[in-house]
This record gives sequence, C-alpha cells and structure tokens, in this order.
Amino acid sequence: MIDLFTKYLEEDAKSDNTIKGYIQSVFGFLTWFDQSKDVAFKKLHRENVREYISFLKTVKNSKPKTINTKLNALVKFNEFLIETKVQEEMVLTKKDYVKVQQQYASLAKVEFKDVEKFRQMILDSENKRNYAIVSLLSYAGLRISEALNLKMNDFNIISREILVQDGKGSKTRTVFMNDKVKTALQSWLKEREKQGIENEFIFVSNRNKRLDRTTVNKLFNEYSQKLGKEITPHDLRHFFCSHAIKCGLSVHEVANQAGHSNIYTTLLYTNPSKNDLINKMNQL
Repeated sequence: MIDLFTKYLEEDAKSDNTIKGYIQSVFGFLTWFDQSKDVAFKKLHRENVREYISFLKTVKNSKPKTINTKLNALVKFNEFLIETKVQEEMVLTKKDYVKVQQQYASLAKVEFKDVEKFRQMILDSENKRNYAIVSLLSYAGLRISEALNLKMNDFNIISREILVQDGKGSKTRTVFMNDKVKTALQSWLKEREKQGIENEFIFVSNRNKRLDRTTVNKLFNEYSQKLGKEITPHDLRHFFCSHAIKCGLSVHEVANQAGHSNIYTTLLYTNPSKNDLINKMNQL
C-alpha cells in the first residue's frame, strides 16, 4: 500500500521532500496501528485517528506542529484511499488539527555575529563551494533545496539576479545577490573552472554529481560543533529574513526574496527576538 501511495503522490507532482515526509508520517501511523491493534489495516477510521493523536500527545510528547504535519499526511492518505476505492468517506479534516499558539518572538535564533563566524570558519577551510552555499542561504534567503537545485544558467553575476525555478509550490521567482553572495559565487565559479568541472548544477560533489542534502547536513553538524552552537540550513534562512527587515527591506521585499506565499509568514520576522523580549521584560 505504501508503494501505491508513493506512486499516487508522484503522479500528483509532489516534491521529493514532500513525498518523503508524507511516507514517513503514514508509515508511523501504520506502525502504531499494527503494534496497538494487532490486526491488518483495512481503512482509516476516525476513532483510530483520534486515538493516534492522543498517543502522539501523551506518549510521544509531540508538539502541535509535529502532530499537524503527521495529520496533513494522513489527510492525503485518506484522499488516496478514497481514490483507490478502499473507502468512501473522509474521516479527518483540517478541523482535527491541534491548535498551535501563534508565535510572537521572531523565528530567527542565530545572530549576525554567529552567522559571520560560521561563514568565516568555512572560508578558512578553503572550501569555496561550501562558502558559496552558506552565503546564499544567509544573504539571499534561499531554501537549501533551492540552492542545491541551482543550475549554471540560473543566475547572472552582472545583473546580480538569481532565478529560483523550483521553489516551494513549483513557483519561479527572481532574487537578488548582495556583495557577499556575489563574491562567494564568483570565488566558487573560478574554482570550478580551475578544477575543470562540467555539470549543469552549480554545486557538485567530489564525484561530479549534484550535491545532496546529506553532505550539507554533515557540513553544518561539523561546524556547529566547532562553533559551539547549532546552526541548520533553515536557521540561516530565518536569519536572512530577520536581518533583511532590520536592515530596511520592506516586508513585501523580503517575502519576494524568500518566496513566502503568505505575507503573514514574513510578518513574524518583524517581531522582536526572544532575547529582545526578555530584555524588555526585565525592564518592567
């Protein structure tokens, strides 16, 4: 059934990351069902879903956003079961999602000095490719998947434009590069040429294949340990949004650069940081 569901998602033009997430979530539910019911799964029952939500809350201590991510996959799984005639009715909707308290503090958790130290440590390692990647995430606001999917004809150093063709939701947008991004990219392009690399993707592995996220995650883990503070690719994207607003870019400009489909996502970055909030509270 998982194989058929995977094919269903592929035909629905879901991204690889979305498919992977959906499959993990549905597999988690089916594993719970198998272990707790000890009978073969036949179809989704609302009662089982409600029990599963309770299990995630009380046994797994899952956060609301995590639970909702899993439910989102089950909604899609429910649609798949209806389309394949396994069952006739939807047993859960978005009304079943766990309410999430609205975040007030900014999503950004790393500061300018952290990012600059992180970038410098990677630059000192003499790896121009990695330096270009972290610079793109920090100062152009790209998602890691977008950065790794960039091709050689997707940017123009002279006009300082980058065409992001496979952003979230299969949308295309143009983002602009500042001096830091331009310099880092130029350095990597010179290094590529020196090494005789011929590949349509900008960032390639030592085997001349498109660089994958596993390699990037290892890089971030290694340098996070050296820095003494965890930094993920997505943290750098959060930093970009928060830092850009602090430096005077409008909410709409940041939303366009980051590819936010909902302006309210960008508005979160106009909120003070957690430390700023605590400092203000201490003045009371």
